[in-house]
Amino acid sequence: MFKSNNLVARLFERQTHRSTPGTNIHRARHFYENLVPSYTLYDVDCPDHSFRKFTEDGQYLISFSRNYQELIVYRPAWLSFSCCGEECDSHDLPSRANKFDSFFTQLYCVSLASSNELICKDFFVYMENNRFGLFATSTAQVHDAPATGGAVHGVPSIEKITFHLLRLEDGIILDKKVFHNDFINLAHNMGVYLYDDLLAVVSLRYQTIHILQIRESGNIVDVRAIGEYCREDDELFLYSSAQCGTIDDSTIQMEALVNNNEGIPNNNHSAAQNVFLSGIKQRLLSFIFRGIWNEEADETQRVHSLKKKFYFHFQDYVDLIIWKVQFLDRHHLLIKFGSVDGGVSRNADHHPAFFAIYDMEAAEFVAFYQNSADELYFLLEKFADHFHTPPNNSLHMNFISSHSNNLHAFEQLNFLKNKSGSLSQLLQFVKKTLVSLPFTCQSQSPSPYFDQSLFRFDEKLISATERHRQSTDHPIKFISRRQPKIPKFKIKPGPEAGNSDARAKKISSFLFHPILPLVISVQQTMFLQSSVVNIHFRK
Repeated sequence: MFKSNNLVARLFERQTHRSTPGTNIHRARHFYENLVPSYTLYDVDCPDHSFRKFTEDGQYLISFSRNYQELIVYRPAWLSFSCCGEECDSHDLPSRANKFDSFFTQLYCVSLASSNELICKDFFVYMENNRFGLFATSTAQVHDAPATGGAVHGVPSIEKITFHLLRLEDGIILDKKVFHNDFINLAHNMGVYLYDDLLAVVSLRYQTIHILQIRESGNIVDVRAIGEYCREDDELFLYSSAQCGTIDDSTIQMEALVNNNEGIPNNNHSAAQNVFLSGIKQRLLSFIFRGIWNEEADETQRVHSLKKKFYFHFQDYVDLIIWKVQFLDRHHLLIKFGSVDGGVSRNADHHPAFFAIYDMEAAEFVAFYQNSADELYFLLEKFADHFHTPPNNSLHMNFISSHSNNLHAFEQLNFLKNKSGSLSQLLQFVKKTLVSLPFTCQSQSPSPYFDQSLFRFDEKLISATERHRQSTDHPIKFISRRQPKIPKFKIKPGPEAGNSDARAKKISSFLFHPILPLVISVQQTMFLQSSVVNIHFRK
């Protein structure tokens, strides 16, 4: 790798020395040690918008209007100005540089939400191959909605949730997908996962995993729904069995009574799940049963083990609901199960949870783990990239640091693991580590400044994960790994002179461009005061 820290020397070395095969991009990313944001424009004059994120290829900046009715898309540009004379670096920037439109060009503004809907400000999924963007609008939540039509009791309802598929080049709405009287957790893409052209949408209210496909033509197509039924012919089989008299008359009468209840929404959910367990729950229970059955060869021990491990916890297994889902590949899903309270809670870390791997083609489970399973922790420790790196991404997306591809992240994980002295502390560490599963779709920034082989930073203040952070009045330092005592650059999210009201609780968000040395920091208080927007760039 490079021996010099001088940019010109590095460029000359790149011209005269060939890199090791397969390390070209690693070598190119080391140039970011020299290309860092070196200048900050504080309190930039910008539109009063809610800035969401840059797309993974850096072509677009996504933002929403403050009333969350309109989508505004910008194209990143670069500040340019001329200077006469010598030592131009010491000259102040022109006054126009402090305007937002000096760095970004507005492409269009599209109205997405109707009068009673709002854009979900924390939801956005990007298809880089086709440059499609998926946005969501919804009506207000109804927290005490009756659990009719097979809905889970205790899960709120949203009258209308609409997914909008846009072509980001020109803002044309290509297709829509609407869910009625349902609940999908859209905060930070929690309830939606994109893999290639496949989209998994989790209905918490009706415990259904909707598998959709986004075609190159811009159409959203239903592929299958996993929940009450797992195979395409399950519903036909149950109906045929009922017609042939295999299902007793009392069951049919009960179904008729449920079907005659008033107020059931038209959501294509059969009332049969009020009588039977859903198809996916039956498959889960049978997998757990067979796993315990096969543990013991002796008949007496087998029965005792089933009583202790299965029948004693049977109702607990029955009460589990699907929290979250992600694709492992085109055929396998990683599903997180837990209690109803944990599924609708903002912080589900303290609720018991289970993980299962489901084969969609075979319609069966292939693995089941508790949230403290050593085996699952080992898989996450060694193969973290296989959990959250989708295929066909641009190359820079494959360099998000994790403890399976970065020595410094692995050492940090091991340090925390070794601090767990007792068995109970180690168990809590494993649970805390596995909380991140299933990984949230497109929740990490691919910016090279979060590459832990290049820079070191305080992850309590800033990280690649796109979340609001508690703000600090002190600058956040990015320190070189090659020169551990030298800060390469700093980011101060607040106003240049500091905040006059130190008692106000402030939160900050950071939008890192995935390629350019360009960062937007936004600081706001909890009292709906105007935000402070700073732009950090290389002058």
